[in-house]
Amino acid sequence: QLQLVESGGGLVQAGGSLKLSCAASKSIFNFNIMGWYRQAPGNKRELVAFITIGGNTNYADSVKGRFTISRDNAKNTVYLQMNSLKPEDTAVYYCNTQSFWGQGTLVTVSS
Repeated sequence: QLQLVESGGGLVQAGGSLKLSCAASKSIFNFNIMGWYRQAPGNKRELVAFITIGGNTNYADSVKGRFTISRDNAKNTVYLQMNSLKPEDTAVYYCNTQSFWGQGTLVTVSS
């Protein structure tokens, strides 16, 4: 069983930055795709970005050029660097791989 624990959320002004972390309870080396999702109130959960074991990345159009996903397999951690944040980025952000989900971390961007 894999446990994922997100951290790094908080309140930030528009234009600011946050870096989210997702710590896994065991090695993520065997998990090809690690992803970040988000869910805003009243909305469906949506994919933000994912990264493969080889370092290939993919981003939602709404965050391209502002967010960067990375992974440190030695530390069993996945990161999401979020820059130029907008109020519409406000959501609970979840870490995911396969059928495993973290509990989420809240990001609130004020205008």
